Amino acid sequence: MEASFWHARWERGEIGFHTGEANPLFTAHFEKLNLPAGSRVFLPLCGKTRDFAWLLASGYRVAGAELSELAINALFQELGLEPEISSIGELTRYSAKHIDIFVGDIFHVSAEHLGPVHAIYDRAALVALPAGIRTRYTSHLMAITEAAPQLLITYEYDQQLADGPPFAVNASEVQQHYGAAYQLQPVESKNVAGGLKGKTASSETVWLLHDNK
Repeated sequence: MEASFWHARWERGEIGFHTGEANPLFTAHFEKLNLPAGSRVFLPLCGKTRDFAWLLASGYRVAGAELSELAINALFQELGLEPEISSIGELTRYSAKHIDIFVGDIFHVSAEHLGPVHAIYDRAALVALPAGIRTRYTSHLMAITEAAPQLLITYEYDQQLADGPPFAVNASEVQQHYGAAYQLQPVESKNVAGGLKGKTASSETVWLLHDNK
């Protein structure tokens, strides 16, 4: 998926993937990560998700990566925060108390840029990427976070009947990407109300990825 695709979506306001409240699957299962207050949670390809507000209000620190500067300006505005903006490599960093967002290509985010991460929440990153780039993405994500525990949300549907994103990512693909590094536990799966984009039946699954040692 070219960067121009996502920039155009944000510029046109075509952000059906964005919701005005924290994701209920996320809030229902976040405690399974067993994170102490003050832990730092990374949200890749975060957009302006309301999950940031929920995490901050719950006493956590947050970091994110996002391609669209429009999305991150909107995020800080909605949070009522004035960001400090700086350049870091090929990225632009937006920071305020307990929050750091790296604007640009996630593949330019290094472990040094990101700093310590205690958990990952991937609601909209893996499923936003075409099949050909997902292996590169998952390898990079594990590298920059030292394979931190993860809550992952995926979709399953007949992709011949609807176009992604979000793309279909089934259990065997999750195993392919993450099985060597994590224990994989599906903690909830439910049908998507009205189907995916109203076109085809789809299920949504929450995965807990934790230490494989």
